[in-house]
Amino acid sequence: MEEGAAQEEAVPEVDGHTLELKKKILEAFEVFDHDANNTADVREVGTIIRSLGLCPSEGELADMIRMMEEEEPTGYVRYEKFETVLQQVLTERRFRPVDEETLLKAFAALDSAKTDCLTEEQLTQYMTENGENFSKEEMDEMLSAAIDPDKGNIEYREYISLMVTEEN
Repeated sequence: MEEGAAQEEAVPEVDGHTLELKKKILEAFEVFDHDANNTADVREVGTIIRSLGLCPSEGELADMIRMMEEEEPTGYVRYEKFETVLQQVLTERRFRPVDEETLLKAFAALDSAKTDCLTEEQLTQYMTENGENFSKEEMDEMLSAAIDPDKGNIEYREYISLMVTEEN
């Protein structure tokens, strides 16, 4: 057997799905690789991950970042480690977004008046005092998309349709 043939056999075959995942991960990462050196600021990892349609909690995100960081944290994540973790997460279909029906039930449970609307104050109270609390910045971002500018409240059926992503 020739040496070149042995090397070819040792390379695992990559299927089309794996190549597509790698391409999707790379494209998302490159947007935040500002210095074009295969690194991204650790503070932007959550944004990159969420741009891939994943919805981890802050705790789950922190766990993923720990898996990606170097032994001595530098404040940056290298693409190679990012890709390894994200490929596994995407292949296992972890951190998928919640479906529309589940979101509707959750909002309806908060709507004691059964008006299909919540006030800014109600939503802020629920999101900052229960479960995994939203920060002020997260709440401001959510409200900017959720509040109906004409009515000044959150018509959650409309808001849910903005939040739901199509499953690929």
